[in-house]
Amino acid sequence: MVVAPCPPPAFCAFWRGKTMGRMGPDMMSRLRLSGTALWSLALFVCLALVLLAPLLPWIAAFPRDLQLPLADWANLVLNPVFSTLQPLGRGFASGIDIPLRWLRDFLLFVPWPAFAFLLFLVALRMAGPGFAVFAMVTQIYIVAVGYWPQTMNTFAIVLLSLPPAILIGFALGAAGHRWPRLEGPLTALLDLMQTFPAFAYLIPLLIVFGFGPAAGMIASVIFAIPPMARNTIVGLREVPVVTLEAAVMSGATPTQLFWTAKLPAAARQLLVGVNQTTMASLSMVIIVAIIGGFNDIGWEVLSAMRSAELGRSLLAGVVIVALAVTLDRITRALATGSPNGVQLLPDRALAAVLGVVLCLAVVLRLALPGLDLLPPGVGFATAKALDAQLLDFVRWSDPVFSALRDALNYGVILPLRIGFAASASPMVWGFTLQPWMIAVYCIAIAGTALLLFRRPAWALLALFAGLVCYTGLAQFPWPCVVIIALLGAAQVRGLGLVAVVLIATLMILLSGMWQPFVQSLYLTAIAVSICVVIGGMIGIAAAENDRVSRIVRPISDTLQTLPQFVFLIPALMLFRVGEFTALIAIVLYAIVPPIRYVEHGLRGVPGHLTEAAVQMGANRWQLLRDVKLPLAGPAIRLGINQTIMYAISMLVIAALVGTRDLGQQVYVALGNANSGLGFVSGLSIALLAIIADRMLRKS
Repeated sequence: MVVAPCPPPAFCAFWRGKTMGRMGPDMMSRLRLSGTALWSLALFVCLALVLLAPLLPWIAAFPRDLQLPLADWANLVLNPVFSTLQPLGRGFASGIDIPLRWLRDFLLFVPWPAFAFLLFLVALRMAGPGFAVFAMVTQIYIVAVGYWPQTMNTFAIVLLSLPPAILIGFALGAAGHRWPRLEGPLTALLDLMQTFPAFAYLIPLLIVFGFGPAAGMIASVIFAIPPMARNTIVGLREVPVVTLEAAVMSGATPTQLFWTAKLPAAARQLLVGVNQTTMASLSMVIIVAIIGGFNDIGWEVLSAMRSAELGRSLLAGVVIVALAVTLDRITRALATGSPNGVQLLPDRALAAVLGVVLCLAVVLRLALPGLDLLPPGVGFATAKALDAQLLDFVRWSDPVFSALRDALNYGVILPLRIGFAASASPMVWGFTLQPWMIAVYCIAIAGTALLLFRRPAWALLALFAGLVCYTGLAQFPWPCVVIIALLGAAQVRGLGLVAVVLIATLMILLSGMWQPFVQSLYLTAIAVSICVVIGGMIGIAAAENDRVSRIVRPISDTLQTLPQFVFLIPALMLFRVGEFTALIAIVLYAIVPPIRYVEHGLRGVPGHLTEAAVQMGANRWQLLRDVKLPLAGPAIRLGINQTIMYAISMLVIAALVGTRDLGQQVYVALGNANSGLGFVSGLSIALLAIIADRMLRKS
């Protein structure tokens, strides 16, 4: 008998999972009843708190008298430290600035046809003739729109930030593999580095290193370290035991074992880390522009968005997309062995050709220093014309997109924030809430729970959802959120995660960040729900139909390589500034994981199980519902995990277009150089992401 998929692990991990294999039916029955009893008790407590909230204000809102100036206390500790480090940081920044400007000047010194030809040869060798043509076309496009100098400035930052990020990440990963006790703390540190908003640690970098490209490049290095460290740990851990035993039997010392056996065997995974590190560095390009003071392509996008020049922001955004796709495909080919590459020359001969072409380019530039091979860019005129056309399109399509925005705002976003009780008003839904409406709502929720009575977890989930939807997340009593989070953490992960949840909630409550936290929570919940539904449907279609898969795969690849800021351009153009625009940008960024993981999970179902189901008379829908989806559960759960992480990472970026969540607090802290506020709000976002990750991760 196939077991139907369960709701989120917080509601069912206690009833299913590893305990099933270790306990008998009687013990499992008692545990089910215990889990049902605990969640039922939590439901009644939450219902009582909701009813008491109008009478006891401290239940609805955490008392201001109990809030502590944690941001000010953090400033008292951090500011003296940053002031002490400032002279050293400014000197270090000056030292970094020299090679950065040398590299930028050299890239600009090389004539663009030579650079484009070099890139063409590398792309031909790594990814095949089709992509080589694409790389050449993108270079011509960059020159034509007049963004070649800005692109080379960006390329200089990426090239200079990659070596330290790769080396530090490799050293951390190797240390975590060499000393297993370090792996736990190292994983926590990497989680914090990846989930702590980049805007938040730009504040201390700005104070210590000053305004300029050096501070931005250091931020890029910090953000790009975790992928390399994680892939190093995974690669070294998965070296075949046979390889290690052969090396030991050959008399290898521990040092020789690492460098001559483990490292070559883990080379492919390490190159995957190089690929992800490169993309992480490039994704910081616009964030770096905020404090960089560098005439790079990120600054072009940022300044165009600030001045509402849609055409210029779109042209510059396409440059970032082209650069991201090119670097992604080339570095990915390093890891996969370039199956589509063309072996025109051996690697050494190809390196020699590249060196000869580069030398000829330098000689040409030295011989004809006054020769300007950059034609007058058509970017300005094109941007103006495109801007006019985009504005015409926006005016023409405004009724449609305004209707869509209002429908989702008043039908989903606002009700989830303020609840059914407040939404049923003349200002929102156009009518006044009546007692019979409340009765119908309660009967509908209770009826749904009764229909699911055979599955207590689903029934309780329906009741909790009905309670939250009635009050809204913004008005849902804070003790209820704490109770649900602690109980879910206890049943999913035990006391360790309970301690993390308790510390996180106490910090958020005491610092006065509860309302921004709730805003972040409901915005993330809506975005993740949309991504899971739409992305899951696309993933199912791609798994069931090879033609759909071939269409979806390049679109997913492109979306996954785009820097975060690029998603704001179409959302801002069509929906203007507002919370809905932020939601659209988050959805566009976070929709790829459910598509990929659902397709991967469904295609990974063993064939003999599907054949057995077909022989038992299952039709295509039953096969999908009762066999494939349950068996693909771990992959789907991992996809939901990644969707949540992607959505949370976009919160700070989305704050640029009008949210009032924790991301906005981080952005305000950056504008005021308030390191304490940035630390507290950034740590709140990081803890939210880490808790969500731990609750959904199976092991």
